[in-house]
Amino acid sequence: MQSSLTPFRVAVIGGGPAGLMAAQTLAQGGARVDVYDAMPSVGRKFLLAGRGGMNITHAEPYADFVTRYGKGSAPLCGMLDAFGPQDVRDWVHGLGVDTFVGTSGRVFPTDMKAAPLLRAWLHRLRESGVQFHMRHRWLGWRADALVLNTPDGELLVQADAVVLALGGGSWARLGSDGAWVPLLEARGAGVAPLAPANCGFDVAWSEHFSSRHAGEPLTTVAIVSTGADGKSFRKQGQFVVTQGGIEGSLIYALSAALRDQIAADGFTTIYLDLLPDLTAQRVADEVARPRGARSMASHLQSRLGIKGVKAGLLRECLSKEQYADEGQLAQAMKHLPVRLLRPRPIDEAISSAGGVRWDALEGTMLKSAPGVFVAGEMVDWEAPTGGYLLTACLAGGQAAGRDVLAWLARS
Repeated sequence: MQSSLTPFRVAVIGGGPAGLMAAQTLAQGGARVDVYDAMPSVGRKFLLAGRGGMNITHAEPYADFVTRYGKGSAPLCGMLDAFGPQDVRDWVHGLGVDTFVGTSGRVFPTDMKAAPLLRAWLHRLRESGVQFHMRHRWLGWRADALVLNTPDGELLVQADAVVLALGGGSWARLGSDGAWVPLLEARGAGVAPLAPANCGFDVAWSEHFSSRHAGEPLTTVAIVSTGADGKSFRKQGQFVVTQGGIEGSLIYALSAALRDQIAADGFTTIYLDLLPDLTAQRVADEVARPRGARSMASHLQSRLGIKGVKAGLLRECLSKEQYADEGQLAQAMKHLPVRLLRPRPIDEAISSAGGVRWDALEGTMLKSAPGVFVAGEMVDWEAPTGGYLLTACLAGGQAAGRDVLAWLARS
């Protein structure tokens, strides 16, 4: 039996936000914590995500915030109630980093950087006794021992409990490679297939179009589509045409519905409103105005500001006959069909969907492996960009740490 004078030993596998928050919670609860990570340093995906500005959470009303996780919203709700957006900000402030709310409602550190936040956090964790072991790749179990591949060879680790926080399947070069899936399946855990989230999509552009417009942004557009549930949705924003498809913030915001529609039907068609601030009647009136000797392209640029990639899309997606018909041309500018063939590969995605199924868990512990807890993106939920992913990872890490402490106390 564990001596009352000897702290429980807990192994945390994975040094991303979920694993570090689990380690923090466990150390605060009096456990001896060892963090193992396959990479040379912890938080590598965290740091890369912060290069464009470290978006830590979102300041929208909490009742709206908790709905952003799709089918994972209900099971995540309790974790977010315990550690939600305001708790994230308070925690960051406690590390000596100030925050501000941007015009979009996204919350950032005042210096917009991830590195100072991570340094302060790691200093706090080391002060609390957390030990870090880098270049230690988890390979599974041998009997009840964890098997780790290290620079010095194979290592067997015995722990009173284990927290797995191994990420999803995106950005394999930073450690989230999904290699844990067969290891947990062999242990009897149900795992939903990993799939790309916040991702781009392939489109069969012609070489003529892609060579001229790849990399150009489509600003002030709207997308109309129909989800796998048959419901129509419309969202305005911006995205970028790529060599072989489309990507960017507006696409990422709709990617879950688009991905599921492709999975159901083999493809999906979105409809672009190239002039979302104008009514269909206004567009039709402008197209029909006399243009004299001007070409239609010059006429559209003059009357409606259609040029560059928007003009190219009309040529790409319409036949010559449709483009020459003023009625069809005007209609297309408000409802231009673009066929999406497939999501881009998961390793290019910002995050991933799928993972350990909720019905395979009791709280955050695997039903098939008592004493093994999971946290973060490796659980079956997904989130849009905007701070939602990081907040849920932190909340899940805290929940796993608390569940471990409660389970050890009962044991």
